[in-house]
Amino acid sequence: MADSYRVRIVDSELDTLLPHLAAIALDGPKAVGKTTTARQRAGTSIDLTDPAAAALLLATPERLDKDATPILLDEWQRAPQVWDIVRRSVDRNGAGGRFLLTGSAAPPAVPLHSGARRIDRLRMRPLSLAERDLPDTPSVSLAALSKPGLPLAGNATMTAANYVSEICSSGFPAIRELPALIRPRRLNSYIDSVIQRDFPEQGLLVRKPNTLRAWLRAYAAATATTASYNKILDAATAGLSDKPARTTVTAYRDVLEQLWLLDPVAGWLPQTSQLGRLALAPKHHLADPALAVTLRGANQKALLANTVTLPEDLSGRFAGTPWAGLLFESLIALSLRVYAQPNAMNVYHLRTQDGTHEIDFIVELPDTSIIAIETKLSPDVAADSVRHLTWLRNRIGDRLRNAIIVNTGTAAYRRPDGIGVVPASLLTA
Repeated sequence: MADSYRVRIVDSELDTLLPHLAAIALDGPKAVGKTTTARQRAGTSIDLTDPAAAALLLATPERLDKDATPILLDEWQRAPQVWDIVRRSVDRNGAGGRFLLTGSAAPPAVPLHSGARRIDRLRMRPLSLAERDLPDTPSVSLAALSKPGLPLAGNATMTAANYVSEICSSGFPAIRELPALIRPRRLNSYIDSVIQRDFPEQGLLVRKPNTLRAWLRAYAAATATTASYNKILDAATAGLSDKPARTTVTAYRDVLEQLWLLDPVAGWLPQTSQLGRLALAPKHHLADPALAVTLRGANQKALLANTVTLPEDLSGRFAGTPWAGLLFESLIALSLRVYAQPNAMNVYHLRTQDGTHEIDFIVELPDTSIIAIETKLSPDVAADSVRHLTWLRNRIGDRLRNAIIVNTGTAAYRRPDGIGVVPASLLTA
């Protein structure tokens, strides 16, 4: 790999998978770094945003059986026929490490063979905390937390203000490298490009761009909540008599999912009745919490002053809750999913239907045991902070491998009650 390349957790996944799999498609939003990561391994690169390169490949698909491997097919969705060309090439030669496909959108309305058993898919997300240039060295791995009673150690220097800075700085590699004053401008341009270019390319012409932006702003305000889509629509169109049809809003969501920009955390559905009835509505998250900050027109100073809060029309009894804590939860959601993926773990949230108990994250292991995680944008862990974790432990016993508070403190340790405390900067895969 090039000396200037920032090694990411997905690199170890690729190093493990590529020798055994003929074709891997890297999925994720634009600017997340898919092409840069794939190029570290590519023997041949074909940029399908170049019409001439796409036309040549479609006219001479047999070249894929001869070019140096791995062959990177960048932005393959610009020439969707490439998917089936790769599939047929893999049918002829299923040797490992032949193809890397990168795409920032799922092609709309194009009948594609599933690629099952020929093309495997791997998700790329913005940079997790462990992948950023932070002053602290991660010392607690998610994989190790699968072992009950794991000793916790490590010291952190990051403060709540540092984490809020990270939220605003973005996990998109090229954006976070910009000066702080330029990042909001670039993030706004990113959102404008999604509305003005990406939506039409996905087959949906947005006739009222301001309505779509208002819906995105309301979705951003609902970060880390389970606000209903009806509430989000009402918040986006408050005071308007001419509201968009629900079919229009559904189309918005479909395209945003195709662009990998919505990244909700699903409700956990355990294989047990010990917990009573659970609410399964997803918690809302954008691919990068910095997008949410930009959509609401917020900034680091306002977030730290707690002047940006959860709107009443989205949150009911939680109205006025400082929004920074919800964004911190979103930052941890992004990081946890990056850490969980190479460990074959899945990330959910838990909320009882009556709202009595709620846990930010349930990380489910392949054997269906779990790690329960709460987040706190605070260095302190009050008795009330562990109440829901203790409730869950009492209900499911040994199936709970670890219960952890991820906070902004200065040290990782285990409380006398067995609950672990881990500063966010110390957590990794």
